[in-house]
Amino acid sequence: MSTSYATHTEDDSVDVVRERRPTCDTCRRPKAVCYCAHVAAIPSATRVVVLQHPREEDRPIGTAHMASLCLSNAQVHVGLKWDESALIEEIFSDSSRKAFLLYPGDGALDIVANPPSEPATLIVVDGTWAQAKKLVRMNPRLAAMPRVSFVPPSPSEYRIRREPKETYLSTIESLVLVLGALEGDAQKFAPMLEPFRAMIDSQLACEHEFRGGRKRRRRTHTLGPRTPIPELLVDTSRTRVCVTGEVNAWPYGAPERQAPNYRDDVVVWTAERLETGEQFSMVAKATYPLANGTPLHAEVPRRVLDEGATREAFIDAWRGFLLPTDVLCSWGHHAPALLFGEGGTLPDDRLDIRSVSRLAARGKVGTIEEHGEVVNASGASSLVGYGRAARRLALLTGITRHLQTLRR
Repeated sequence: MSTSYATHTEDDSVDVVRERRPTCDTCRRPKAVCYCAHVAAIPSATRVVVLQHPREEDRPIGTAHMASLCLSNAQVHVGLKWDESALIEEIFSDSSRKAFLLYPGDGALDIVANPPSEPATLIVVDGTWAQAKKLVRMNPRLAAMPRVSFVPPSPSEYRIRREPKETYLSTIESLVLVLGALEGDAQKFAPMLEPFRAMIDSQLACEHEFRGGRKRRRRTHTLGPRTPIPELLVDTSRTRVCVTGEVNAWPYGAPERQAPNYRDDVVVWTAERLETGEQFSMVAKATYPLANGTPLHAEVPRRVLDEGATREAFIDAWRGFLLPTDVLCSWGHHAPALLFGEGGTLPDDRLDIRSVSRLAARGKVGTIEEHGEVVNASGASSLVGYGRAARRLALLTGITRHLQTLRR
């Protein structure tokens, strides 16, 4: 996938266009340093649930996503507050597996020396150590779980990222050690380190190439005054439609993804037209059987998803809601791109509110929940529709209105 972006002058004309490097859709790394060839899918009896701090999600050298590609029984969830989530409720109510938090602390069991004999769910917090501490501190139920830890037999190989202490390991290194102990086979999970080492080697090679004096990056200058917030946000001849969606998607490595006609598709779609308050909400039946995690992620009961509208009825209803003056406002491109790919209508003019927010903030903004708190956007709109999509629509409308204020 190759994309480009532009910087703008005050009159919104483009003066500089820079081409981003093509990116691998699977490992999310630039294709020149893709590590997918080193990934081998490994089944595990242990269920692994990674709770990732939002600021870690976009780290190009993070290892949680890499671990999820290697483990067929692993999931990565991004967020800050988990105690009241459907995910934690589901884990705690599973009587067939005891859940453990992989986190050091008083009373933590050395899982390598004393591995539990029964099937387990391993919850891992992912982020910097400061971020991991914040996640545990913000979630008392999580903090109260039985804890497990270990003493690393050797220092981390994570040479491209500094750890606070030599005894600290990356997420994927920790999982290799702990899963090997839990399942009594230290070598079974060793192949997970192959993409990890490949990523490190390629990163160091790039740093040597670009910092070693043989090549220099050419600095691109923007001519004229720069307004990071586009005119489309406040053009009075246009209307802004904020949209959020939930997607049915089986994890990478799952056998269900190998079906000939498999595809991810939108199953929940909510929208609000800012200028008029008109709202749209619809649940569509998935083209392919629901993934086990979809009801949990979307926070919509499986029964409601199973009884959703047909794909044709959903696409027709959405087409009927749109106006010729609409500008689509979304947080990222994923759900709109999937809808468009299956024949859904989208306005010609679209704004990625996450990208606009980053330009306005001159840096990263985290998740929509995190940025919504920063700009006080929570509850800015009435909730419409179902579950997480409805809550995120309220945040998106609030953030969009905040950006409109900045532009004006």
